[in-house]
Amino acid sequence: MSNERLFSRRSFLKASGLLALASTFPIASTSAQTGEKLKDLLSKNNRSLQLKKTKVLLDDQWDVIVVGGGPSGCAAAIASAREGAKTLLIESMGCLGGMGTSGLVPAWTPFSDGERMIYRGIAEKVFNESKKGVPFEPKEKMDWVAINPEWLKLVYDRMVAENNVKVLFFSHLASVEMKNEKEVDAIIISNKSGLTAYRAKVYVDCTGDGDLAAWAGASFTKGNSKGISMPATHCFEIVNLNVNPSNIESFNSLYGGNKKSPIWEIVESKKYSLIKDAHLCINYIGPNAVGLNAGHLFEVDSTNPQSLSNAMSRGRELANQFMAGLKEFRPDIFANSVLVNTGQLMGIRESRIIEGDYRLTLKDWIARATFPDEIGRNNYFIDIHNSEEEIDKVLKEKNFENNLGRPEPYKKGESHGIPYRCLTPKRLKNVLVAGRCISTEQIVQGSVRVQSACLVTGEAAGMAAAHAIQQHKNDVHLVNVDYLRKRLKEEGQYFK
Repeated sequence: MSNERLFSRRSFLKASGLLALASTFPIASTSAQTGEKLKDLLSKNNRSLQLKKTKVLLDDQWDVIVVGGGPSGCAAAIASAREGAKTLLIESMGCLGGMGTSGLVPAWTPFSDGERMIYRGIAEKVFNESKKGVPFEPKEKMDWVAINPEWLKLVYDRMVAENNVKVLFFSHLASVEMKNEKEVDAIIISNKSGLTAYRAKVYVDCTGDGDLAAWAGASFTKGNSKGISMPATHCFEIVNLNVNPSNIESFNSLYGGNKKSPIWEIVESKKYSLIKDAHLCINYIGPNAVGLNAGHLFEVDSTNPQSLSNAMSRGRELANQFMAGLKEFRPDIFANSVLVNTGQLMGIRESRIIEGDYRLTLKDWIARATFPDEIGRNNYFIDIHNSEEEIDKVLKEKNFENNLGRPEPYKKGESHGIPYRCLTPKRLKNVLVAGRCISTEQIVQGSVRVQSACLVTGEAAGMAAAHAIQQHKNDVHLVNVDYLRKRLKEEGQYFK
């Protein structure tokens, strides 16, 4: 486990001297964030507050509860309900879709391996419906297709409604209550009703950060040997450009991978202090409107509320600096343009990685591995964004896509499997994970973290949650994988 640290709830409590208090201290006992600084759990003077109101209303009518309504959560909830489970989907924002909607990521990563579509099932349905919101994109296009976030919101709304999923917006996971060391009893949700307990037979963690699993006691890794994760990006949208969409190649020349892109002039001018490197991805998302996945915010810890809050403010400043820089160095396109929107979510690429029954490794990725329990395929490259320490080398070589020794992308027709065991947290009986926090080595997480793969792992996790209830007394580790794979294939999923 070189350059990675494995944390568990018990080891954290012991290390911080809180083990004896775990049963009486509400914050530490239900949301211990292992290996993270004690100041995130206690005030600086070590005072605590014992809550006087210990009883909350309980809603225990659910078979499956999915926490997090991004791509993985939507797919999990749809798949669970489709299998007959009474399903609740809990989302902290006011819409579904996560980074593709609230986060304003402007394009899907490739859906094909260069020969065929490989992210199938619910992923394919979402992708095809989302393309209706960008009619200027060729119908046959499968790679780097633009996203219209408002249309994608409707796509997810309609799909979960069609499958009788109950959705609860503006609701945050506040705590996890355990029946025993292995089994979640209920989760505490905070919203306009105050605190409410929700109980299900099986829970699917699609929070991205692995909050539910980590707070329930799952072990996890986080960041490199220094505890630092990949930089974040705050996406944004610009309108009123002077762009001829019929000449898309001239527009694509703005991409940071082009050495004539204005981003190099912006960085070299040193006028814009927050623009530290040449990360500039830009997609035409509608008439004279573009979405930008651009810039980096370093040392952002999405499990630390203050760090995340600070990053949101810096992200808005960064977006405005991009707007000013593009106006200065490409006035023919941007002179009259307007920054109209910044993401309501920070673009977090990496935080906790939950330890599962299997850990997908770089060796597996390089070998294009196939697994007897695989529930989908992935062919995205190892997309590790450069650290602040690596920027100088990238700028010196003027190479936006300098992979700094990382593995070469796959060739046409190549992909690797994702095992079901990556979705089953060790030592937790009735919890599954899906999305960017599934069990992988840190470097491989840079490949499987994207929306297309999240849709695939979400569908498998939701379906498995329903099967665990129906077949195995809620134990997700005992799911009949052959039957799971059979059902996934019947629903259109692709794997070997």
